[in-house]
Amino acid sequence: METATLDCMNELFRLPPAATLGEQGTPFSPKTLATLWVAFWLLMISVSLQDTLHSPLIRWWEPVLWEGSSALIATGWMWLAVRFREQYAPYLDRPLIWFGRYLRWQPLVILTWLAMVYPIRHGVYAAVGRAYVHPGWGFVVMYESVKLTIFTGLWLGILFGIDSYGQWQLQRRRLLQMQKALAEAQLAHLQAQLRPHFLFNALNTVSALMHTDVARADRLVAALGDLLRISLRSTESEMTPLAEEIRTLALYGDIMNERFRDRVTLNWQTDQALLDTPVPALLLQPLLENVFKHGVERTVARVRIHISVQRDSDSLEIVVSNSGSMLEAEHREGLGFRSCRERLNIIYGNAASLRVGNEGDGVAARVRIPLVGTAA
Repeated sequence: METATLDCMNELFRLPPAATLGEQGTPFSPKTLATLWVAFWLLMISVSLQDTLHSPLIRWWEPVLWEGSSALIATGWMWLAVRFREQYAPYLDRPLIWFGRYLRWQPLVILTWLAMVYPIRHGVYAAVGRAYVHPGWGFVVMYESVKLTIFTGLWLGILFGIDSYGQWQLQRRRLLQMQKALAEAQLAHLQAQLRPHFLFNALNTVSALMHTDVARADRLVAALGDLLRISLRSTESEMTPLAEEIRTLALYGDIMNERFRDRVTLNWQTDQALLDTPVPALLLQPLLENVFKHGVERTVARVRIHISVQRDSDSLEIVVSNSGSMLEAEHREGLGFRSCRERLNIIYGNAASLRVGNEGDGVAARVRIPLVGTAA
């Protein structure tokens, strides 16, 4: 019986599909209010029924009639309050005005209450051959006015709380959507900066070999074509599997290794279990590019480049290190490093990091990406 009553109240308080609160309003859950409403009146009836245990003069149906008639008229007014709440939604950020808009109807509420509840009670009592006895009308009007004012304030407070919470949720969703759109715009801007920078350096590598070794230059052009195809595909999604990112890095390494064939040794150490992990596309290429620019081009000695991809607790750690060169005290990061750090911050917040520093006889760039709750 209680479930059926709740379903009925839920339908009563439900807004029609076309009724929305507009730009300033909020989504509304009628089930929440209906549940509270039914629970409240069941509690009131239960408390009133306790009187029958202490007074043999009161029959069980009398408390049910008293509270039931009150619930009937109160439900009608609550239904109107819910139906017209859309008009008052713009005032949710000004509570005094919001409450004032509703409370201006309080005199009419009191009048209809007295004009309907008491005739119902008198009628039922007369139907069973009894008289409904109550205090004088002066006392009744004053008593019911005070009681209804408290009752109205209570339920308007509940309705205000539900609507305010709904509005907060809606504004929060809109804020998250705006933040996501802003982050996507920032990522697109950073990617747009990286691609021309990357292409410029790759083409310079090919150009350096065009007049000295045509066969090697031809191989570089073919490798560059593969690299460009991967780069263009990365525009479709911000994230890519680690295996694809490693393949991109390997192609770039092959191109640069052709240029510095006798001066570079590339070593790879990759945990195969991590290859499906999503990572930002074209994240690692600027790190390897930086090694060739600052660690290989500026020396004639042989340089060892080590690329490590391992799991460290709940993080993916990627290390690109080289021997033979050290960071100077006045070292300033270039576009590639700045873009990588900004992209990591946008996607992962403080959970990811990029650190560059001197280690051993060279320089190491360490990227840490969380493996739990990775953005996709």
